[in-house]
Amino acid sequence: MKRRNFVKRATLGSMASVIGADIVFGSVLPEGYKPLALQDPDPFKMFNKDTGMEVLNDKPWNIEAKAHLLDDKITPNKFMFIRNNGLIPENIDADKWTLEFDGESVAQKKTYTLAELKSKFPQYTYELTLECGGNGRSEFDPPAKGNQWTIGAVSCASWTGIRLKDVLEDVGIKDDAVYIGYHAADVHLSRDPGKEPISRGAPMAKALQEETLLAFKMNNEDIPIAHGYPLRLVAGGWPASVSGKWINRISIRNKVHDGTKMTGTAYRVPCNPVAPGEKVKDEDMCIIESMPVKSLITYPKSGAMINEGEKLDIRGHAWAGELEVERMEYSIDFGSTWQSCPIEKPSNRLAWQHFSASIDFPKKGYYEIWARATDSRGASQPMLLPGWNPKGYLNNACHRIAIKVT
Repeated sequence: MKRRNFVKRATLGSMASVIGADIVFGSVLPEGYKPLALQDPDPFKMFNKDTGMEVLNDKPWNIEAKAHLLDDKITPNKFMFIRNNGLIPENIDADKWTLEFDGESVAQKKTYTLAELKSKFPQYTYELTLECGGNGRSEFDPPAKGNQWTIGAVSCASWTGIRLKDVLEDVGIKDDAVYIGYHAADVHLSRDPGKEPISRGAPMAKALQEETLLAFKMNNEDIPIAHGYPLRLVAGGWPASVSGKWINRISIRNKVHDGTKMTGTAYRVPCNPVAPGEKVKDEDMCIIESMPVKSLITYPKSGAMINEGEKLDIRGHAWAGELEVERMEYSIDFGSTWQSCPIEKPSNRLAWQHFSASIDFPKKGYYEIWARATDSRGASQPMLLPGWNPKGYLNNACHRIAIKVT
């Protein structure tokens, strides 16, 4: 008995040292029980994600897909990246959820319940591409601070909701309105209720686009909690940070919104090119709007092997922010020559487009397949890393996969 008590005290002591505090009622802790503070949360179960997803951070949760997981034309929840700045809100009651409109340029403050929004305004469904502004950050040299996304912080789901423009017309906005800013129910990492984890926005022109939605369904089901249940903004083609989750207030501004992560260097790039590692003044940084042209090979998985004489079928997606992808090409000789391949039209504006090709290889050996998209204004993806910027945004270099012919 003495030995058992000694072991229990020692175990309690070690657990307390890990937690960083005494376990006050440790003497009555059930045998074999592990305190919650020491239990590793399983994000794959918590968020219904595929175990092939990559967890970059858990405070807050940031999770990305791998290229081959994004092969679906419409991204299912299990393969959709998670990008958070704060803590996911708890104890959400959709029946009591409201959305308030305020700000310097609102005709009069107005509040809607979620039920009112769903019943009062017509509903629309669009496939919309969302990509984190820092997708591809891990390739920058010198390294840029932030989550080291590779290529998987992008998705194109089917979103259902009401057009923000319809609600703004009902609310009434003044002639001097130039921007909207969203506010949400997520909690700052410090749990200080006076701090917002993120409060970004968009110019009125983006807010009034046909495809900018106040969404409550994703792929014909209620939006999963990690993606903004019960109500979120979806503004395709721009950095996904513009598409605020868990929104409960929208401010109509007579100036560029100055909420959290709208000022300084957040989601901004140098207005003019700079040398790698160069420091840039805040006033010389410009807000990211439409995302650049980009593509992703989703089949086969990098590292695939085929037999000599076999053709290899590839496929993937391409997108170009506010624009369409007009031309798609691939190369098997490190960009020395390029071959065109078919690219489908988008299902609707701001949806990604699908491409495919069947490739012959001249002989046995190691190859890389590079994919390059060109948008409707003639801008093409750079073969390798584009211009450096301090925050590691907008890496739209050609995606590459390795192939071995045996």
